Amino acid sequence: MDSSGFLAHLRTEFDAYEACLAGDLTAPVEHCGHWTLRDLTEHLGRSSLWATVAIEEKRGDYSAPAAPRDPAELMRWLRDIRSRLLRALDQDPSVPAWTFRPPHTVGFWQRRRCLETLVHRWDAEHALGVARPLDAELAGEGVAEVFDTMALRVIDRGRASAPSQAIRLLATDTRSSWTYGPGTPVATISATAENLLLMVWGRVPPDDEAIEWDGDRDAGEAVLNGPLVP
Repeated sequence: MDSSGFLAHLRTEFDAYEACLAGDLTAPVEHCGHWTLRDLTEHLGRSSLWATVAIEEKRGDYSAPAAPRDPAELMRWLRDIRSRLLRALDQDPSVPAWTFRPPHTVGFWQRRRCLETLVHRWDAEHALGVARPLDAELAGEGVAEVFDTMALRVIDRGRASAPSQAIRLLATDTRSSWTYGPGTPVATISATAENLLLMVWGRVPPDDEAIEWDGDRDAGEAVLNGPLVP
């Protein structure tokens, strides 16, 4: 997917996320510890602002201020951050930027912020009981990002070791596939791109009925348990 595709999807996902702010901000977000929808919104806004500064000032040590408590002010706060982020992202993807993994370009953040917002839009809608499907192509891009960026970041930070065996994921709807780890895969995991993305992000368990396994499941689950994401 090119930069224009990521930016178009990012706008759509932000629109959907913001619609959730008309709901119960105290609703628990199932897969994010003790967070409520308000906490998730603060995280999305602060991380978006952090990425914006990484582009504008080429540094990764920025700490965004806390979000306002008032619901109306929270909505305005998120919209202001969204506008600033989109302005920073709307440029040639090859422009240099600070990033936590290669490539050190704006293109990294175009992809990263789009996929972050996609997953958290699902989180927000799921918290309110109205989760809608994920775009299959974008979900597949998210699976790729887990393996080429997020899992490597977790290893860099000492929270996981590099896998000693490989697994293969196969998207049954797009027919895309991804292999993570060295050697011949010990197991193949098949599902829609959406369910594969939700699985590698810990939103759907590996034993969900929508997930099909072939091969050594125990060894495959050991790779999945990495952890793969922060």
